[in-house]
Amino acid sequence: MSKQRAVLEVIALDVEDAVAAQAGGADRLELVTDMTADGLTPSAGTVAGIRGAVDLPLRVMLRLSDGFAAGDVDRLVGAACAMREAGAEEFVLGFLTADGGVDLDAVERVVGALDGCRWTFHRAIDRAADRDALRKQLDGLPGLDTYLTAGSPADVDDGLPTLLAESGRRGEPGYEQQLLVGGGLRLEHVPALLEAGIDGFHIGGAARPDGWDGPVSAEAVARWRRTVDGVGTRD
Repeated sequence: MSKQRAVLEVIALDVEDAVAAQAGGADRLELVTDMTADGLTPSAGTVAGIRGAVDLPLRVMLRLSDGFAAGDVDRLVGAACAMREAGAEEFVLGFLTADGGVDLDAVERVVGALDGCRWTFHRAIDRAADRDALRKQLDGLPGLDTYLTAGSPADVDDGLPTLLAESGRRGEPGYEQQLLVGGGLRLEHVPALLEAGIDGFHIGGAARPDGWDGPVSAEAVARWRRTVDGVGTRD
């Protein structure tokens, strides 16, 4: 039986990004706006436009302001409903309390509005006071299939031991979800992560040779595609 290839997810801000990411070999897009705030909920029009331009799975960010506090949960629920009306079927979210615990009430309310859609708990896990406790509190919530994480609040360099340890626990209660590694991820990290059984990779700035002021490059995404597929780590 052939091994299923690893997932390569690329952040897209607009249709141009989405088309380039698909051309480069991305498997999935994360749709956001305002990367100065580390990614907020895009407009329904942007989601609909991207949905019409590519046939990749799209995960839409549900986050209204910088930081990991939920804020106005009614607005979040409204945003989730608007995104679904625009054609979104997959989502990204994650909320913490002031003391670094998971804001389970906010998460459950938003997930309830998703009505079974698949979703990622994003890098709020990297700011949690207790990662293991967070995972176990979220265990069993409908649709949760992925954790986006660098393994630390800093980046993958700092979080690599945590990523490797959590990969080794996959299948345990709270650890059934896919690890999607992102946050300072570099090409040279990929071979060791693949060797550890990690099969999800998330890139944003790494897909943009000109930084966040420039578009996604299909060539940059293709380089990541080859590396994630184990074809090579350098061009």
